Amino acid sequence: MTFAATVLTLYPEMFPGPLGVSLAGRALARGDWSLDTVQIRDFATDKHRTVDDTPAGGGAGMVLKADVLSAAIDHARAQQPDCPVLAMTPRGTPLTQARVRELAAGPGVTVLCGRFEGFDERIFAGRDVEEVSIGDIVLSGGEPAALMLLDACIRLLPGVMGAPSSGSEESFEDGLLEYPHYTRPVEWEGRTIPEVLRSGDHAKIAAWRKHKAEIDTRSRRPDLWERHVGARVPSASGARQETKDQDT
Repeated sequence: MTFAATVLTLYPEMFPGPLGVSLAGRALARGDWSLDTVQIRDFATDKHRTVDDTPAGGGAGMVLKADVLSAAIDHARAQQPDCPVLAMTPRGTPLTQARVRELAAGPGVTVLCGRFEGFDERIFAGRDVEEVSIGDIVLSGGEPAALMLLDACIRLLPGVMGAPSSGSEESFEDGLLEYPHYTRPVEWEGRTIPEVLRSGDHAKIAAWRKHKAEIDTRSRRPDLWERHVGARVPSASGARQETKDQDT
């Protein structure tokens, strides 16, 4: 089954962009995934092909119009009815590796790229659009975010990465950041590869990698560490509740 990607954008010339080279580009050439871009401006109804208007209540900038967006989304859904529609916006739910895996396992995705001050809010409920954020940053438009989202999905498609296990020992896959990597030469500018990685003892190497992943996650991403620990160890209140339930 081919993973179908549809991008609704004011700048279709930005695609495939970097997705046309390397792993994603070769996968596109093989037919592992497909790409269709839809020009949002084609769904404007006036002679000037207007897609935006001033924000209700006043303020700077312009807002993409709900009637134009809905027509573009309806067109995309008619072509790919089983694909979820995601809008790239800093107001959305942060994108996670778990969500990426869910999307990659599906038939594809339709990505709505914003510009200006964003979208008319009514489009999200009116067309069942999922709001997604790639981080606490603001870009000039949703296209770079869409490229990132699609790249994250495409690399997980069967056959895209060389080894089937390539994606299993990476950051976020088990709730931790990935362990550090080294390669030859053994010594570089007075710094050497940790001895355990040269020992040939796979059990010790695995233990070292797990330990380093935990240390780096705890120091660099305390938010991830808290979630990781919380997933492994029930809270004190939860333990007390479980004991109480058993007593009754």
